[in-house]
Amino acid sequence: MTSFRMTLSRRALLIASSAGGVSALGAHRAVAQADANGAAYPAKPIRIIVPFAPGGSGDITARLVGKYIEDKTGQPVVVENKPGANGIVGVLAAKSAPADGYTLMLATTSTNAANIHMYRSPGYDPEKDFQVVGVIGSSGAFLVVPADSAYRSLADLLAYAKANPGKLNFGYFNASSQVPAEVLARQAGVDWQGVAYKAIGNAWNDLYSGAIQFMFVDLTAGRGQVVANKARPLALTLPQRSPLYPDLPTLAETFPGFTTTGFLAVAVAKATARPIQEKLNTLINEAITSPDIANRLANEFALTARPLTLEQCAAQDREERAKWADYVRIARIEPQ
Repeated sequence: MTSFRMTLSRRALLIASSAGGVSALGAHRAVAQADANGAAYPAKPIRIIVPFAPGGSGDITARLVGKYIEDKTGQPVVVENKPGANGIVGVLAAKSAPADGYTLMLATTSTNAANIHMYRSPGYDPEKDFQVVGVIGSSGAFLVVPADSAYRSLADLLAYAKANPGKLNFGYFNASSQVPAEVLARQAGVDWQGVAYKAIGNAWNDLYSGAIQFMFVDLTAGRGQVVANKARPLALTLPQRSPLYPDLPTLAETFPGFTTTGFLAVAVAKATARPIQEKLNTLINEAITSPDIANRLANEFALTARPLTLEQCAAQDREERAKWADYVRIARIEPQ
C-alpha cells in the first residue's frame, strides 16, 4: 500500500480531482480561509514562545493562560522557552514564524518596552512586527537579598555600598532586574557591579552562594523564594505598598518618584488576520478574569489583571516603551 501511494502518478491525481475529489491543496486553502476569518481557529496546536528560561514570571503566567486556552478550545497549547539576549532570541524566533495565529509570543517589559532602548539593533521593532492581543497583568519587583544576609533593610545595603564602592554585585537576567538596580545606584549615589545571567535559576543560585549580594526580581517570580524564607525582600518598586506585603516599604518612600513597573502580555505577528487577533483577545481576557486565574494573579503573584481591547493593548504597549525610555535614560545604560 505504501508503494502504491508513493508511485501514484500526477495524471492519476488530476483525474481523481476532476472526478469530484477534493485536493489536498484545496482543503488547505479552505482551512486557511476559515482560519483567516476566525471561524475555524484554532484548528491545530498552538505554541507560545516564552523568550526567557523556565521559572520566571513570564513562563509561569504563559502556562496558566495557555492551559485555559487549551481547555477552552480543545487544541493543545505548548510553551517553548527560548531564552537569550534579554529575550531577543525568542522574539526573533516568533518573528520568523508564519503569521497565522499558531505561534504566540509572551511579550514582556524587556521584549516590548526596554530592548528597543537598550540595544542599537535588536533585530525587530515591537510596534511594526507584533500586535499585543492580551495583557495578562502588570506589577513591580522585589529588591531581595539572601535570607541570611547581614543586610536587614535598604538602609543597611546602601550604607555598605557607600562605604565600599564597587564591592557589591547584583545579578540581572532581564530589563526589569537590571534597570532598577542601575537607577537605584544613580539615586543613592553608590557604585556596584552588575552580573548578567541567561536564566533566573542561575541568578538565584549565585545569590545564595554569595557570588552576588542582591538582585531585583519581579513579584511573580520572586514570591516563591520569599514565602519559603530563602530570600529576604528589602523593598518594592511599586508606587505604593502591596496588600500582600503591607510591611514592606517601597523604594519611593526613600527616593520619591522612584518606581519601575512592568507587564506581561501575549503578542502575535502584526500580519495575523484581524479575526484571529480578536479571538485571541477574547480568550486571553476570559482567562485572566476567570475566578481561578484572577485569584492566582492577584493573591499569588501580585499581578493586576488588565482585560483590554486590541486598541487598548497597542496603546499600553506604546506607553510602556515611552516609560522605559525614561528609566533607561535615568539608569545611564548605554545601548549595546
